[in-house]
Amino acid sequence: MHCPKCASPKFVNTHSIQFVCGACSFEYFHNTAAAVAGIIQHDGDILMTRRAKNPGLGKWDLPGGFVDPNESLEQAIAREVREELGILINDWRYCASAPNQYLYKDVLYNTLDTLFVVTLEQRSDLTLQTSEITQAAWFSSSEIPHSQIAFPSIKVLLNKYMASL
Repeated sequence: MHCPKCASPKFVNTHSIQFVCGACSFEYFHNTAAAVAGIIQHDGDILMTRRAKNPGLGKWDLPGGFVDPNESLEQAIAREVREELGILINDWRYCASAPNQYLYKDVLYNTLDTLFVVTLEQRSDLTLQTSEITQAAWFSSSEIPHSQIAFPSIKVLLNKYMASL
């Protein structure tokens, strides 16, 4: 790996998330990225999405994604659900969080996945963002495909949510 400031190959990992350049003393911190996931429920069923890309291509997930700069967690979950499913939901409530690792193009990102929950009075028509998800389906708590969930953190968060019921 080379230093992003001076291109020296003396760019080394010195402590967990810290990288330092031996040539120009540039320091870089590969901090944890914030991510959001949403449990959308109706009549006891939970809406899940099937991933259209790696990591986790073809596996089940909850709607959500990464938090953009200058965006709150609540704004991020509302934006992600609007983008991925075409529905506007603003009354999310915080449920839990869990650490995760996200391998993307050979870079391992540490994330903190934050779970929000909302209950819909009626099921909305969905417009899928096919670049992100290929399918959306409603599952009862006994039908959730735990063995086919893309990320360990989502399994943990679903279990925390189910335990809180």
